[in-house]
Amino acid sequence: MGILDWIVLGLFCLGLIGIIIWVAKKKSETTTDYFLAGRDATWLAIGSSIFASNIGSEHLVGLAGAGASSGMAMAHWEMHGWLILILGWFFVPFYARSGVFTMPEFLEKRYNKGARSVLSIISLVSYVFTKVAVTVYAGGIVFKQVFGIESMFGIDFFWISAVGLVVLTGIYTTLGGMRAVLWTSVLQTPILLLGSIAILIIGLVKLGGWSEMMEICRAVPVNAEGDTMTHLMRSANDPEFPWTGVILGSAIIGFWYWCTDQFIVQRVLSGRNQTESRRGAILGAGFKLLPVFIFLIPGMIAYALNTKGVITLPNSDAAFSVLVKELLPMGFKGLVVGGILAALMSSLASLFNSSATLFTVDFYEKFRPQATEKELVRVGRIATVVVVVLGVLWIPVMKGLGKFLYAYLQDVQSMLAPGIAAVFLLGILSKRITPKAGFIGLLTGFVLGMTRLGFKVFGTGMGQDGILYSIFLKMNGYNYEVILFFLVIVLMIVVSYFTPKADPVAIKGLYVGSASAEQKALTRASWNNWDLFFSGIIIVVIIAFYAYFW
Repeated sequence: MGILDWIVLGLFCLGLIGIIIWVAKKKSETTTDYFLAGRDATWLAIGSSIFASNIGSEHLVGLAGAGASSGMAMAHWEMHGWLILILGWFFVPFYARSGVFTMPEFLEKRYNKGARSVLSIISLVSYVFTKVAVTVYAGGIVFKQVFGIESMFGIDFFWISAVGLVVLTGIYTTLGGMRAVLWTSVLQTPILLLGSIAILIIGLVKLGGWSEMMEICRAVPVNAEGDTMTHLMRSANDPEFPWTGVILGSAIIGFWYWCTDQFIVQRVLSGRNQTESRRGAILGAGFKLLPVFIFLIPGMIAYALNTKGVITLPNSDAAFSVLVKELLPMGFKGLVVGGILAALMSSLASLFNSSATLFTVDFYEKFRPQATEKELVRVGRIATVVVVVLGVLWIPVMKGLGKFLYAYLQDVQSMLAPGIAAVFLLGILSKRITPKAGFIGLLTGFVLGMTRLGFKVFGTGMGQDGILYSIFLKMNGYNYEVILFFLVIVLMIVVSYFTPKADPVAIKGLYVGSASAEQKALTRASWNNWDLFFSGIIIVVIIAFYAYFW
């Protein structure tokens, strides 16, 4: 990078430091302050935080890598603005009435303490396997590629930049809690968008335009059925992305992630009222339309430029960082590096705060109900360190699975999501689902999902004619996910017929049709026709996208 690039990057860092100092001066001594920003966030902060928290390394490295490796195949996961609308319109009222800090806490109110404990464990496991490992790994890849440094002090620069990212983010999250996550996102989001749009435009100009990219990628077959890199819907016989598994499988992952995962839902829980939370979700849904265009398509551009010999891609996951290094003019490169740093830090910061909240509220506070507010905040910080260390230790295993980053991420999430999605969906749709059914469904989904992951990691030498291989490994992962989802649903319905029902008074307001007239009136007063209009625009854009790339 040139001097101007370093100046631009320095200005970004000064802005970030200014926000952190401002936030740190505000007291965060209570759990409500530290974990949910005092429940006083506005729609702008919520929507920006949803976007910035989601747009992390899996997009800068993984989604661009997916575009360079498989074209449009993984765009399904990015057209999930409609699921964020479901969060805002459907789930926000339920979560607001419950007054909970965490999603496991919500499950305790709807089911029992066992369901709460299981979901807390699943969430923390998912943070280790996905968010920590993926973000830290990608940070090391990007900065090693952009700065062009192989080693420093005899240590691979990958690990220096990865650990440095963790330490830097940990400091500002520890100082400011959820309020720091929300307000730094307001700075980070426009910088990230501006830098990524610059990559898209300059890349297309360098390549020769949109039609040139489509022509090159349309000529690349991805399976024996005639599908190419530009096809969104692929044959049911496609070994990696069959439409039979991808359509519903991506929606199950999306439902879990956007509507029930602490990492995202914590943004709307911090809203000062239902109006701010819903409008924040609508803004986040609008932002969610962008990643395909500013990350996945640049990956396809990188593939096309590599085909023409303009750039050299060492591997697909290096697509975005190579574009930054090779194409951007002086000044812009520093801006985009700032955007990359912003995305990685925001994603990690959200993870740090969510991990602290889960462990503190769902485990430690139960164990020590007499703990002071300061003690709970301190324990949450310690828990975050443990989660991060475990995630870093998982990186070598993750690299050994051989998938490009975004495929690895969705693969692991497909093993975690089915049970959680089924339990939340049935619990809110029907009062007939019993507490024991929720607990058994959650546990069954987790065990069967982790069994498949275990065989993928440790059972690679297993014979292909064995029954365990046929059940857990032979089937496409997304087809397995869909079957597991419906298996958990059927199991919960059956168990509900033979186990005691929940106390109707205890779960009032937590399922469809149970809200009081006053609660319904409060929800109805929290939105207007403009909210409907902007939500409708998002739906229309998603439909148009599918029609174009079908």
